[in-house]
Amino acid sequence: MMDHQKARALAAELVAKMTLEEKACQLRYDAPAIERLGIPAYNWWNEGLHGVARAGTATVFPQAIGMAAMFDDEALNEIAKIIAHEGRAKYNANSSHGDRDIYKGLTYWSPNINIFRDPRWGRGHETYGEDPYLTSRLGVAFVKGLQGDGEYLKLAACAKHYAVHSGPEAIRHEFDAIANEKDMRETYLPAFEALVKEADVESVMGAYNRTNGEPCCGSKTLLLDILREEWGFEGHVVSDCWAVRDFHTRHMVTDTAPESAAMAIKNGCDVNCGNTYLHMMEAYQEGLVTEEDITRACISLFATRYRLGMLDENCEFNKIGLLENDTDEHDAVALKAALRSMTLLKNDGILPIDNTDKEKVILVIGPNANSQLALEGNYNGTSSRYVTFLEGIREACKGKARVIYAPGSQLFKDNDSVLSQYKDDRLAEAVAAAELADVVIACMGLDATMEGEEGDTGNQYFSGDKNDLELPAAQKRVLDAVIKTGTPVVTVVAAGSNLRVEEGNAVVWAWYPGQAGGTALAKLLFGEECFSGRLPLTFYHNVEDLPDFTDYNMKNRTYRYYEGKALYPFGFGLSYTDFVYENAAYADGKVTVTVKNAGKMDAEEVVQVYVKNDSKDAPLHPALCGFKRVAVKAGESVQVEIDLSALTFTVVNDEGKRLPCEKATLFVGGYQPDAVSAELTGKKCLEIKL
Repeated sequence: MMDHQKARALAAELVAKMTLEEKACQLRYDAPAIERLGIPAYNWWNEGLHGVARAGTATVFPQAIGMAAMFDDEALNEIAKIIAHEGRAKYNANSSHGDRDIYKGLTYWSPNINIFRDPRWGRGHETYGEDPYLTSRLGVAFVKGLQGDGEYLKLAACAKHYAVHSGPEAIRHEFDAIANEKDMRETYLPAFEALVKEADVESVMGAYNRTNGEPCCGSKTLLLDILREEWGFEGHVVSDCWAVRDFHTRHMVTDTAPESAAMAIKNGCDVNCGNTYLHMMEAYQEGLVTEEDITRACISLFATRYRLGMLDENCEFNKIGLLENDTDEHDAVALKAALRSMTLLKNDGILPIDNTDKEKVILVIGPNANSQLALEGNYNGTSSRYVTFLEGIREACKGKARVIYAPGSQLFKDNDSVLSQYKDDRLAEAVAAAELADVVIACMGLDATMEGEEGDTGNQYFSGDKNDLELPAAQKRVLDAVIKTGTPVVTVVAAGSNLRVEEGNAVVWAWYPGQAGGTALAKLLFGEECFSGRLPLTFYHNVEDLPDFTDYNMKNRTYRYYEGKALYPFGFGLSYTDFVYENAAYADGKVTVTVKNAGKMDAEEVVQVYVKNDSKDAPLHPALCGFKRVAVKAGESVQVEIDLSALTFTVVNDEGKRLPCEKATLFVGGYQPDAVSAELTGKKCLEIKL
């Protein structure tokens, strides 16, 4: 792959031919063409969180939080490679017709590696969960998949939002996230460091908020001292959209747009998503920036374009055609991801459901039963192959059990019709149908219109954070009413975050499972496939158990520091089979363990390793330090070898220094070594004392 030094040399040679005004114009996200130099227009803004997004037809994989529930970095790398391939196919097709608009370039502003520290945060479903180690491993795998290993970058990935960014959405444009040195180095920065040092991520996006007083997109501490000097980052930095404008309109750290542009570029922000860099020449004329500042940023941006092969007509990826987008093979990977991501949280024995009895009546209810939005999440593409939960269940029961459908409620509104005299105007139908059914599959939850990003200049919708962890009241009423009929209920929740859902004979967390969600759900409910997803975040009983949303201290947050009793713990998920662990051992940075499938069904297991270092600076509870997904046939055993994190036997002290530890205990099992997991599974992890 073209290295940074060669790319920068080529970029410097080209940029030297530009006028100052031309260089300044290239710092906009919607950079204009420079026809005299043969440089086409380029829009830096593209998205690929879980599939090529906002650019027409593409394969839609499970939302990022769902992919995290797979606990499988190799699978995520494969998915990222598909996204890169489809991204190139679309870029080639659009560029060949002169279309270089937004969402059609090769610089993808993904992944989101912020830590999902509080369940109220609306954008948490864009992340890989609450754990810095899991986030690091998945983020590195995703970036490597997007960028590839060819002569050029296949796509340019972006680590966002740097740094310490996880709500509240409503005040993100003026909020100052205060984080102590320990939390910075132990929780908020490790994933970004891993993506820079291990994956050579090509770009980093600054966050909207301030961190410890400095606006992230103009932070000397974050962008120069840590990112460039300490970590050796060689790519380019992009602002979040209209974040630089916030310097003078919301953060009030500058007085004018030229001052904001100067603060951002001097502290290492190369390209501005927004319009503040339109004032760059004013900043120059006022003596706030030098031509050297503008030239340096411009070279960084053209180095990326050279590394992408965008200025080489013989680039190896130029022949990827549009027929290589949205293929059967990619759909099969999306289905496999949905199967592995869905997480079984409760099961009294009702699952799997026997759907072979033609006399059986299966009722499907709920506002997410036949919803395309419940499959998508946000920052999504548009699939040509959506299978809703209802469609998947109906197809699986064709020629077998009878499937009937009653919505029961709207997503959050009390009425289906504004003309109804009473609220819950679809409840009676659902209850009547439940009285006739043998089993009810209640498809509840949220979608990205209810949890997501605060509506700002760059977005065409409004959503945001949650106030509590309850299902919307309209859904809760219909679920309670159906349960009271006495008919067994399987509660399926489409959501990207923690909700307190215990009602039903079984509880399935479907996340936002992508285009094949309905097919995957049916295969799992009817026992054709086995559940194997694991929670990448802690599920709490209510928000009253947590610190204030604006408190960024990790005390009493996430599984590593939570002081209460979780509803469902991080790393938890049930199966249809039974796994037995034996002979755990540690040597040379690796854990080995024998895993036996003692059940009657072939299945996959997520083997997890946690460490508790013997130090006052260690987290309150054991922390994840290794994991591996393995397939084990019924009645057979496999020997599993897991590489542990290089940071396993270290702790971070209050000054943010990472120190080695001599004594530690490792825990090996299919779950976290906590009391709730032991209570829910009846099992305990194996221990290795070192």
